[in-house]
Amino acid sequence: MDVLRILKSILTVLVTTTCFFLSCDKEYHSVGVALLSDASLKTNSFNAPVYTYQKKLNYFQTDGLPLGQLGRIQIPGFGISKASITSQLRYSGVPVFGNYTQEAEETNDNPAVIDENEKVTAVYLDIPFFNNRDDSDQDGVIDILDVDPQDPESDSDKDGLSDIEEGRLNLNPLSDDSDNDGILDPIDTDSSSYEYENNIYEIDSIFGNRGATFNLKVYELTYFLSPLDPQQNFERNKQYYSNTDFFEQGFVGSKLSDTLYSLNFDELRFNFKDDDPETLDIDERNKIQTRLSPRIRVPLDIGFFQSKIIDNEGKGPVSSYEKFIRFFKGIVIRADNFSDDLYMLLDINNANIKIEYDYTHNNLNGTLDNTSDDFIEIKSKTFSLNFNGVRFNTLKLQDISSEIDKEVQLGQNNTPSKKSYLNGNGYFSTIKLFDKLNSQDLLLEDLRKNRWLVSEANLFLYVDQDYYNSFDSDIIERLYLFNYSNGSPVIDFTLDNSVDNSLKNRDKFIFGGFLEYDDLNRPYRYKFRITNHVNRLIRKDSTNYSIAIAPANGINSIRYKRAQTANQDFINYPSTSILSPLGVVLHGYDGQEDGLLNKKIELELLYTEY
Repeated sequence: MDVLRILKSILTVLVTTTCFFLSCDKEYHSVGVALLSDASLKTNSFNAPVYTYQKKLNYFQTDGLPLGQLGRIQIPGFGISKASITSQLRYSGVPVFGNYTQEAEETNDNPAVIDENEKVTAVYLDIPFFNNRDDSDQDGVIDILDVDPQDPESDSDKDGLSDIEEGRLNLNPLSDDSDNDGILDPIDTDSSSYEYENNIYEIDSIFGNRGATFNLKVYELTYFLSPLDPQQNFERNKQYYSNTDFFEQGFVGSKLSDTLYSLNFDELRFNFKDDDPETLDIDERNKIQTRLSPRIRVPLDIGFFQSKIIDNEGKGPVSSYEKFIRFFKGIVIRADNFSDDLYMLLDINNANIKIEYDYTHNNLNGTLDNTSDDFIEIKSKTFSLNFNGVRFNTLKLQDISSEIDKEVQLGQNNTPSKKSYLNGNGYFSTIKLFDKLNSQDLLLEDLRKNRWLVSEANLFLYVDQDYYNSFDSDIIERLYLFNYSNGSPVIDFTLDNSVDNSLKNRDKFIFGGFLEYDDLNRPYRYKFRITNHVNRLIRKDSTNYSIAIAPANGINSIRYKRAQTANQDFINYPSTSILSPLGVVLHGYDGQEDGLLNKKIELELLYTEY
């Protein structure tokens, strides 16, 4: 009898060890079934109930985010999301306008140095859109437009010439008549009029009506954005939150722009300003000098930047960056009067303000000592201000649904939610696995007594399809799980090294969290694989902490922001969950009452028992 007991213990250790080492296999095969044929082993499944608790953030940190949010959009089931941008401005190097410092202009005896009389000719605010230029097969056609993104010999326009061949011939691989002269490319002997360098972009992260018009407004900021927190003895970075609105608080000065605007997704191209007299057969004014990716580009007040910056050359306010950010404290960017909903995620890291100015230059004509042949000419330069200082988003959710408020109140009272509302403006849910409605993990203790070997654990969250059938609205494509108490990811997320570059936000695809669609192509459910987390709970190697469920705009790099909950508690909240205005409504556990038993949130366990 002792021998049998010992053998059974060895077998248990063997199976458990095998399960541990294979738990990260990308197919997550059932462990033990193929290795053992003992009649005492049984493979089965068990669905554990899961209760959701609606949560809300009062406000959250928005400084230092990798993108800027701007616009207005009504999210069905939630309310109206509005976003504006506040930012410091920085410059690189020493601000010298023209060729010489202001001091040199005033004191230097060199005949080349004259009063340069710098005059601003134009000022533009540039904020690029996010775009996709991925070209996997390097054939000159981006993947989204390529008939076969993995084959450089594919023929996207079906004109008999491969994409890569058309690139070599300076033809358009997306048109069978590149120069639009009525002669097809394969037989056209002259397509020289086609500008083969035309770049095509897939614009990303624009929600709502892309054709909507709105007023783009830019104001001078009059509030100093301190990078360090005076309440922390200037030893820590100051945090700026979503509910901070310096415009409404009156900390704005001059209006720099109020432009009726509509989005343009074409590449911006600028020709040479002057013709080169040495190239008699070529007029450079007909040639492209600069290309810019699609972006918001709006003119700003010339007079303001003349007096604020250019005229202060050599003076204290612009002599150093530390003085400059106290003199010109920054700008506020707002969007109002929308003809229709439009909400933009913008590449704020590459945003800038370009100040174009002319200045006079004494051309010595190559003779320093002979001034008789000198002549004055007008030259042009550009001075750039970037957005690399302190910046943050003001985010507001207005006209909030009363149903959400009810669920938030229930969640504060530790009452399970019938519906879960998840949204980038700070609405999320929490769950606690193996919870018999606040029964202190009695279900988990029962599972431990069963001595189950769990080979796979899947968490299913079902979309409220009846609700989404009533609206034509974008929906969150991926969700994220994290430890509600400290913000850290669940262990399955950390251990998952799977990579999928075929689509955006696809890494860690074993862990999951992707939106799945039903046979009618309707949003159906989200699925997470949390096998390692569950096994740790059963083995008593981990605390059964509350898990938070929130949107995930990007999963590759998880960083955390400070946030205050509706209960006045401060938590670490993933920044990925506040980078999109989209939302989703999910069923809670109480599906049986509504005849939706098969759509309630649940945890599925695939296990082997002996």
